[in-house]
Amino acid sequence: MIASSELILNPDGSVYHLNLKPEHIANDIIFVGDQNRVEKITKHFSSIEFSQQKREFKTQTGIYKGKRITVMSSGIGPDNIDIVMNELDALVNIDLKTREIKEELTSLNIVRIGTSGSLQAEIPCDSFVMSQYGLGLDNMLRSYLIDEISETAMEDAFIAQTNWDMKKGRPYVIKGSEILEKRLESDKIFKGFTGTAGGFYGPQGRVLRLDIQDPELNSKMDKFEFEGIKMTNLEMETGAIYGLGKLLGHQCLSLNAIIANRATGTFSEDPYKAVDALIEYALDKLAE
Repeated sequence: MIASSELILNPDGSVYHLNLKPEHIANDIIFVGDQNRVEKITKHFSSIEFSQQKREFKTQTGIYKGKRITVMSSGIGPDNIDIVMNELDALVNIDLKTREIKEELTSLNIVRIGTSGSLQAEIPCDSFVMSQYGLGLDNMLRSYLIDEISETAMEDAFIAQTNWDMKKGRPYVIKGSEILEKRLESDKIFKGFTGTAGGFYGPQGRVLRLDIQDPELNSKMDKFEFEGIKMTNLEMETGAIYGLGKLLGHQCLSLNAIIANRATGTFSEDPYKAVDALIEYALDKLAE
């Protein structure tokens, strides 16, 4: 039995941070970072059966073209993903009354919809990027046993090509769900490595008042390539989602609307339109 200090429940029996019970979520789940983006997706639903919010975690479940879908805001960063992924898994794979792991496990389909900046000139603003791999620059996932699921050869290549300082921890590479990749792909979507940073400023090469450990890291990442696969974009969640999803047995895929291109110094003329287009694209694919 899992101790109450390890799996914390609210007085009503819901999981601690998300404030959800098993019946509140669908098998197909969309992640967004911003809680205000949840309703930008669920406004397309024909009905909403459940709505809940605690802290930055907002959840709505409803029907889109006959398909039951949950939309949830995760907040920012790998630490939040650690909470969201573990509590979602507990909802479907742990009996919350007996605190025992279920004999028959459930695999969720989790699609992240986000915004990001492209690292490559050929990936223009307003395009879509599908993360074939999450390349984690954070250390959160290293708290788990990931050696059997990580792509060691890709990690070694990244470390060598960027002259990575191992005092920051070993980067990890996790492949996204091939099942969801086939379900959501099209010839209009770019694919590659999505870098997941543990912060927004220094970890992504931004300098305000503090010097950073490697001022050239961004340009090194721009040039990183492994067997023809390049870094496409940089954000703060994908690697953690892929790693925990694979460890827990869930199918996970990340899609991003590109609203800026760092290589060309351009920004989308209408970023909201790009995000809305990606939302409708993902919903239609999930509803098929």
